[in-house]
Order: sequence, then C-alpha cells, then structure tokens
Amino acid sequence: MIGRPDGIVLGTGHNALVLQAYLCRAGLSVLSVDRAEIPGGGLATVENPRHPGFLHNTHSFFHRAITAMPWYLDLELERHGASYIEPELNVAMICPDGRVLKWWRDLDRTLESVAAISSRDAKVLAGWIERFEPIVDRLLVPEASSPPLPPELRRERLERTAEGRLLLEVSASSPLEFVRSEFEDPAVRAGLLFFNGLREVDLRLSGFGHSVPALLAGRHKAQMCVGGSARLAEALVADIVEHGGEVLCGVEIAGILVERDRATGLALEDGRRIEGVDFVVSGLNPQQTLLELTDADHVDAAIRDRAERFEYNLVAPLFALNLALSEPPSYQATTDDSDLEQAFMTILGLGHDRQFDEILGAHQQGAMPSTVMWGAVPTRFDSTQAPPGCHTAFMWEKLPYRLGGDPDSWDRVGREHGRAMLDAWTSSAPNLAESVIDWFVRTPRDTVRSLPNMREGDLLVGAFANDQVGFHRPFPGAGHYRSGIEGLYLCGGSCHPGGNITGLCGYNAAGVVMADLGATPWWSPVV
Repeated sequence: MIGRPDGIVLGTGHNALVLQAYLCRAGLSVLSVDRAEIPGGGLATVENPRHPGFLHNTHSFFHRAITAMPWYLDLELERHGASYIEPELNVAMICPDGRVLKWWRDLDRTLESVAAISSRDAKVLAGWIERFEPIVDRLLVPEASSPPLPPELRRERLERTAEGRLLLEVSASSPLEFVRSEFEDPAVRAGLLFFNGLREVDLRLSGFGHSVPALLAGRHKAQMCVGGSARLAEALVADIVEHGGEVLCGVEIAGILVERDRATGLALEDGRRIEGVDFVVSGLNPQQTLLELTDADHVDAAIRDRAERFEYNLVAPLFALNLALSEPPSYQATTDDSDLEQAFMTILGLGHDRQFDEILGAHQQGAMPSTVMWGAVPTRFDSTQAPPGCHTAFMWEKLPYRLGGDPDSWDRVGREHGRAMLDAWTSSAPNLAESVIDWFVRTPRDTVRSLPNMREGDLLVGAFANDQVGFHRPFPGAGHYRSGIEGLYLCGGSCHPGGNITGLCGYNAAGVVMADLGATPWWSPVV
C-alpha cells in the first residue's frame, strides 16, 4: 500500500475512479479504498456460478453517450480495453395491444415509427428535437460537465440568449405536464415518459420539463460495454495503476480523520491509519460521509442537519431477472415486425401514460404495481458474454424498496416474483419456456446490501426533489463538491449532475480538488 499518499478516495464506484485517474495523471499519489471485493460499484459483471461462461451485468448495463464523455477520451480508456456498441435500433416498446414504438439512432426512422401511431405527435416531436439540439450542445452538456453555478447566476446567463430562455420556459413544467400538454397519443406519451419516469426523475417534479426533449435531442443513445459493464471499471483501474495510483478493496472504513478542522486521513476497521494526506474525497453518499464516518464534533450542526435531510428517490429501486439461455427471446410481435430481432432495449407492458400514476401509487403504498419491464439480450451484440451458441438476457422492473413496509420482505418473495416476471416475459416471447437454462433475481434489498451508498435502493443516489439539484446538490453549502469540512470533498452520484453512469460527478470534482491545491489541470475542461 502507498506509504503516505497525497490523497485518499472513499469508494471505487465509477465517479470515484474517474476522479482518481485524473488526479493520478496530474502526478499525485492517490489511494482509493472500498469495502467491496472488486472495484467498480454498479459496474458489475459476474459469471454464473452454476453455468460457467454466462456473464451477467447485475446492476448497470445501459450507458448513455459514454464514448462522448470528456473523461472517456482524456483517459484513453479504449487503450485500456474499454469498447462500446451503440445499436441502431436502440429501443423497442412492444405495447400490450401489439403496436410497437421504435427509437433508432436515425431520427427519420424514429419519427416514421411514431407517425405510424400518430402523425401529429411525430411532427411535434420533430419540432422539439430541432429546437433542443442546440440547447443540448451549447447549454446542457457544458452545464453537466462543469461545477454548477448559483441558481441566480445561472438564470441570469440563460436569459441572455433565445436558447437559454426557451430552456427556462420548458424547465418550469414537470415531465408529466410537458408530455401531456404537447402529445396526444397515450402510447407515445408513455414511451416519451418512460426514460424519465422509470429511469431518471420524478415525473411530477417541476423544473424538469426539459428532460424529455433534451434526452431525445442528444446525439448519442444507449450504449453497452463490450465484455460487460465491469470492463469500464477495469479500464479505469488500469489507467490509475499505470499512473502510480492504488486501489485497495476488501477493507472496511472506520472513519475519516479530522485534525484542526481539516480532513487529514482515514482509519480502517483493522486498526490501520492513513494520516497526513492533503485531501480526502468521498464517493459515498452524504449521510455515510458526514454522519457515519465523520465524528459529529467535526461537522457543523447546519451541515449535519442538511445531510440528515438528504432525500432519496421513491420510484428508483431496481428488481432484476437474469437469464442464461440456449437461444434468445423471440417475441410474438416479430412475426409482423422483423426489426425487433435487432432491438437493443425492449420494453414490455407499457402502453398508456396513466400507468405511471399507478406505479407511483404502488410505490407510495409499498405494493406491487402491474408489470412494466425493460431489458436486453447483451449477447445479440457481444457473443463473448455467453458460451458459443448461447445467450444471456435480463429484464428490470422498478419496485418498492420497502415492500409491504419492510425491505426484508424481498428475501421471502423475491424468487416468487422473479417466477411471475418470467411468466409475463414468456407470454410475449413463448420460446423462453424451452430455452431457459438458469435464472436468478436481484432484489432492491440485494442492491443495498452490495451497494449501501444507494440508500433505499436508489440507484440515482439521491432525489432531485427537496431542491437537491445543481448548485444545491446534495444540499446548500456542498453543491460545489466541497463538503463543508476543509480538505474533504464529495464526488458521488449525490453530487451534480446526479446518478447514472456519466462519470461527470467525478470529472467535475477532480477539477475542484486541483483548483484548491493550486494546481493547473492537465486536461482541457469543458466550457
């Protein structure tokens, strides 16, 4: 282990690894530590223990625009073995009534699919994408790739341009309000809301009406990492090690050391202490960092109060069904639409925007909603993830963390629900009845056990409600990656711009740490 590193990073999720890689390339000696046995956090790819050769991505799989991220290019991750595929038919939504909505990389083909259901909605969609393409390129991408501005300053800058004013206008609504005011067909509405309602933000939140057109106007769609999601983490670790850093896994953290109101090191549960460092950066959530690992005497009462009140997303916990197969699913709908054989993401059970109201109500009650699931067959695009001629597949659902009021309920009913989910999947793809070699589930409770920073099963590591957005994420006073304790920084998904695999929390935090050290970044920050 590094004798006395310049800095320590808590956790080895992808944001923490991105930050560590940048600081190591700057010539700093940086050590990261994690309780997990393998670095990467949600970037997990595991081999089926009963059937060797079948690889399952048990948490993170759909990665959006990774190859366009500044850190992906700066860190030369393809040189370290990372490689991505962005399938042409990116998403296919098979409605219960048999209609199919398709999102292609080619916008014209996407609009053609929408027009087959509603020509009016297709025209409206085309208009919003055209209006938002410059907003994404000139405003939203730079904002996400930079430390956030104070709200008043951000608004003042946006009001100077027509694009900025349009962004502010559309943002004032919620995703639900935007979609229901602009689009007419219930299936089109459902498809547009899916990406935000089940994968991103609370549909009811004002301030996020722009998220729907922004997502659709982005230049990249969903991507997958060749060899499995863990390959991205492995590439990051390889770059860290190449530049003198160290990643230490399988150790429990006892606490953050603070002397004279400054973070100076780390205590481990085995009794070891790493002292005298220049900085500590936490990829953990604010409660772990400021309430559990830092002595209360060293945290201002106002900061502790804000950390305690940090909220998590209700409709975020993930239930996963993972399959090992002798052949890929063949959907009944493919008899009328052969394109579906090449679909990357497939959505089942969704056909009307009112289903989101039912899903929200079920989560509030801790009850099971009707099944809406989405997933993929990774081996259609990457044969290395299964033995020759075989396949892996998965489906995800968003289900309550506290099922019936008790998260431990999942230990009793998880496999039973997995069987019900498989039956529903088989009703759409009948050949699954004969092609399943093995299956297993991963419940919201399992997520928290392996990834405790995702409190309440929240894969986004913090809601965007409660003013937990931008300069105020995770809370006022810590929205610039500084925790409120000198020398202690935050870089996880609880920071701006938020959860999901973007690496931008770590990328932005690296620049802040460098600035506080009085060092000039070796990279060219996004402006």
